[in-house]
Amino acid sequence: MGSSTEEKVVAVILVGGPTKGTRFRPLSLNIPKPLFPIAGQPMVHHPISACKRIPNLAQVYLVGFYEEREFALYVSAISNELKVPVRYLREDKPHGSAGGLYHFRNLIMEDNPSHIFLLNCDVCCSFPLPEMLEAHRKYGGIGTLLVIKVSPESASQFGELVADPVTNELLHYTEKPETFVSDRINCGVYVFTPEIFTAIRDVSSQRNDTATLRRVSSYEALQPATRIPADFVRLDQDILSPLAGKKQLYTYETMDFWEQIKSPGMSLRCSELYLSQFRLTSPHMLASGDGTKSAIVIGDVYIHPSAKVHPTAKIGPNVSISANARVGPGVRLISCIILDDVEIMENAVVTNAIVGWKSSIGRWSRAEGVYNSKLGVTILGDSVAVEDEVVVTSSIVLPNKTLNVSVQDEIIL
Repeated sequence: MGSSTEEKVVAVILVGGPTKGTRFRPLSLNIPKPLFPIAGQPMVHHPISACKRIPNLAQVYLVGFYEEREFALYVSAISNELKVPVRYLREDKPHGSAGGLYHFRNLIMEDNPSHIFLLNCDVCCSFPLPEMLEAHRKYGGIGTLLVIKVSPESASQFGELVADPVTNELLHYTEKPETFVSDRINCGVYVFTPEIFTAIRDVSSQRNDTATLRRVSSYEALQPATRIPADFVRLDQDILSPLAGKKQLYTYETMDFWEQIKSPGMSLRCSELYLSQFRLTSPHMLASGDGTKSAIVIGDVYIHPSAKVHPTAKIGPNVSISANARVGPGVRLISCIILDDVEIMENAVVTNAIVGWKSSIGRWSRAEGVYNSKLGVTILGDSVAVEDEVVVTSSIVLPNKTLNVSVQDEIIL
């Protein structure tokens, strides 16, 4: 039929659900974690816009168990903006990273794609997807995973793997090992051929078989089920580990940045990485500060067109300012995320902090994080009012609080 240039590709982005993201409080109280803005764009926007660079991309699916209404507006907006159909598929319950893919296999295969990308939403990287696809075609396996070299100390927090240095075949895979295996880790970004569905089906049917065999003692039948359900399949432990060393899976190493966005503090670091990437990929997203009427801008800064920033303010590096925020005269912002409808009054300072929606910071006040302290960054939830001349240091403040005295290293509930 057609050549490989006409083969369609689809992408699936796993967005998780409301039981996850507890480490992301108090910010996830307002908004699903995947929609939290990083570098001025929802977290899930970065992998979606990376998918746009894949040749012959037919469709992007977001798979998770948030309510559909939470994603409806974003999905229609991003489909129009990128001119790629994006659909949200809601799981009835958690199926695991591979189980969720399998659960929607008929929809995913609707366009008869030759390849399926699978990405985790809470990953921050440059997403070299076209390059991965090219490498994957050369390898000829059923899957290729993105890997990166990390420090031996941090490797054990992730899936460690060993690959053949010549062929890049995945030889061994172990999730969060007790002892050091390798300084190469799994980035949570994959490309598969449709054969992946057969591999997932085999795991499910093996589970069903063992479940049938084990229905022996009546005592066991009375115990609460500790068995993993047959339709819950984890990609790492259930698919990658058993298929390693069988000429089925290969690796593609990125030399770029990579982080996992587990906590609000990490979103500040990832905002910095994405803002610096904008210099190469979307310079129009960055504020310049060269006009006489605009504020002084240092380094990489994103300012939403609707935000009002006083010309005497000094902004950057690593700052993103969301819609309708108001930044007053003499304000200094460094390494922070300012969310929608925030007001920062004259001569206030915000550094290493996230300021939640509709919050306000009074005159001569400070919201700052000290990295080597217990909590690190300062996080103000939704609608927090910091009064004039108050200093908030390395603290987390839950929504709807008013602070009229200074606090340090505190969680204000």
